[in-house]
Amino acid sequence: MRKLKNYPDKKNPYKPYADNLDAFVYMVLADAGKENPEMREFLYRDRTKLAVYSMAMFGMALHVQDHIEQRDMLVRNITQYLVIDNENQTAYLNLQNGGYWWCWYGSEYEAQAYYLKLLALTDPKSETAAGLVKYLLNNRKHATYWNSTRDTALCVEAMADYLRASGEDKPDMTVEIYVDGRKYKEVRITPDNLFGFDNKLVIEGDGVTTGKHTVEIRRRGKGPVYFNAYLTYFTLEDYITKAGLEIKVERKYYKLNKVDKTIKVAGSRGQALDQKVEKYEREEIKDMSTLKSGDIIEIELEIESKNDYEYILLEDMKAAGCEPVEVRSGYNGNDIGAYVEYRDERVVLFVMRLARGKHSVSYKTRAEIPGIFSALPTKASAMYAPELKANSDEIKIKIVD
Repeated sequence: MRKLKNYPDKKNPYKPYADNLDAFVYMVLADAGKENPEMREFLYRDRTKLAVYSMAMFGMALHVQDHIEQRDMLVRNITQYLVIDNENQTAYLNLQNGGYWWCWYGSEYEAQAYYLKLLALTDPKSETAAGLVKYLLNNRKHATYWNSTRDTALCVEAMADYLRASGEDKPDMTVEIYVDGRKYKEVRITPDNLFGFDNKLVIEGDGVTTGKHTVEIRRRGKGPVYFNAYLTYFTLEDYITKAGLEIKVERKYYKLNKVDKTIKVAGSRGQALDQKVEKYEREEIKDMSTLKSGDIIEIELEIESKNDYEYILLEDMKAAGCEPVEVRSGYNGNDIGAYVEYRDERVVLFVMRLARGKHSVSYKTRAEIPGIFSALPTKASAMYAPELKANSDEIKIKIVD
């Protein structure tokens, strides 16, 4: 502890500014009740040079020592990275791959965890803190852990801090579920059964009639209520529209129009010669567009993911009058690293890892058989978590000779 109290020496010519280790040491000293004003000013001066996880550490230490004005400045510095997604009620720090992925410390999830620990001290009942918890839960690997044992330990610790600070570890409530005015379930939730109460209601078969239904959740007592709803149904609608939340897929059809294009190449004596090359321009095809037999179509799938996922399956159902230009399955160097299989009625892409954000992948087909054909929606799903799914719009095309 004596060594830590004398750390760091800001007059060291080889250390012109504070670094992440300084922030960690200062947090340890603050937790031990040790004050070091010189070290605090050193870190505060160079706070913008710190990684986000270190800024959160420093903010926690300032809170413990009651330096509220400086703590609030650190919170504002971190908030500039904050993204609120109201659609799926999550919050996260968008670090633009700025984590220290090559080190054993400073990963993206370490930054999220330390930010949650800071919020547990400063604003535990905020929507941001709750959204951050949901984001971390959504980004577990195989629903059990994060990138490493260090990440996992920090995330669990941060969530425990949040539960204590927000009071969610001491619920005292009765939850009732009504469907169309009829009570289907009633559950009493207390600290004793918080992690073991019966939390599922399944209605299936004849229990679900046609028409509109209203689901109502009522709470008596204190404590937050979290819920998910999963619906599986069969539709007879003629035009199927896109759907999805945590993952979305949009499909676009383009007609490839051949254009004359030449490039300069070297001749046998070094002279410049014009050589024709194959070149196409894309023309987007809308629903019920007309194509000629022999036209080349490029099908582009745009995938948007709100989290990092593994083992995602994309199934693009093809129009019956079209056939893929490529016929050999395998890895073809596409932008998402997917293994592609060309089957009779669909093209299937197996994606091992899908990072958060927007992605695009495409392949070509040829219009062949005259007629009016429907391409059913592209389906996206998680191979080992089937409740994660999405689909694109349906599209109809007309092929003539």
